[in-house]
Amino acid sequence: MRTGRNEELAQFLRAMRARLRPDDVGLPVQGRRRTPGLRRQEVAQLAAVSVEWYVRLEQGRASEPGTAVLDALAQALRLSSAERRHLHVIARGEAPVPRPVCLPVSESLRAP
Repeated sequence: MRTGRNEELAQFLRAMRARLRPDDVGLPVQGRRRTPGLRRQEVAQLAAVSVEWYVRLEQGRASEPGTAVLDALAQALRLSSAERRHLHVIARGEAPVPRPVCLPVSESLRAP
């Protein structure tokens, strides 16, 4: 069933996919493309989800995706932290848990 949230998610995913090229994400360029951006199957491959499920998600016909899937999509689409947050909000209605920040370890704490 299509809802306003599903449609907003679908539009966002299509826009983010269209702004990337295969060489932006380490994929080989294979021939001419009719439209700019990554193909749906390429995004699905990068996010480790099925192509059929990603197509349904992008068409606004999928159920609410889990946080791990949204994070995988955010990484596959090279989203900024603000874009990742927006993805979670439009897909699940809630902001994601912030990613842990890795800080350098001082010399005094390192093992000899």
